[in-house]
Amino acid sequence: MTQDRFKAVLLFGAPGAGKGTQGRILGAIPGFFHLSCGDVFRTIDIHSDVGRVVYEYSSRGALVPDDVTLELWRQTLHAHTVLTNYKPHDDVLVLDGIPRNVEQARLLDEDTQVLRIVHLMCSDKEKMVERLRRRALKENRVDDAREDVIQRRWEVYESETWPVLAHYPSRIIAEVDAARSPAAVLEEVLRVLVPVQEKHFRSVDS
Repeated sequence: MTQDRFKAVLLFGAPGAGKGTQGRILGAIPGFFHLSCGDVFRTIDIHSDVGRVVYEYSSRGALVPDDVTLELWRQTLHAHTVLTNYKPHDDVLVLDGIPRNVEQARLLDEDTQVLRIVHLMCSDKEKMVERLRRRALKENRVDDAREDVIQRRWEVYESETWPVLAHYPSRIIAEVDAARSPAAVLEEVLRVLVPVQEKHFRSVDS
């Protein structure tokens, strides 16, 4: 079963740590394919079966169930495969925003093998909060810049997402200082992930 699963690396970190920024950069490198869970939800087709279910929950402010989230994620990944944007045999998946909790991690294990986790760390919470405010205003998502919204995101991260790390072997987790400039962070991220891609390429060629 293991060789049939998608090979992936996971960008992990608190809100504002820079997962999306690093993911987009990595996605521009041949051999990596970036898939953000946020992008999956933002581009959802609400007329599809799973789209209607997601819309039903989100329109009343309810959390989308984990199995529905993973089904939407799988359908999106399949669509990218059909369009040949993502080639499972050749590319390493770069994931951010998923899994958000331990149950999602268990569901993800069914068809995805996480080879390495880059844990973007920053001890300065206020710096990451400021990043969230700037990003929300830059992307014209004013509600996301509100203090209560940011605080809620942190609470969810600490109570639900942080425990995800314990689901994976500590040997595959690499800590990277996310407080530095994007280029400096990228340098460290590549130091962690280039060997992963090299190993994947060798296994593909063999």
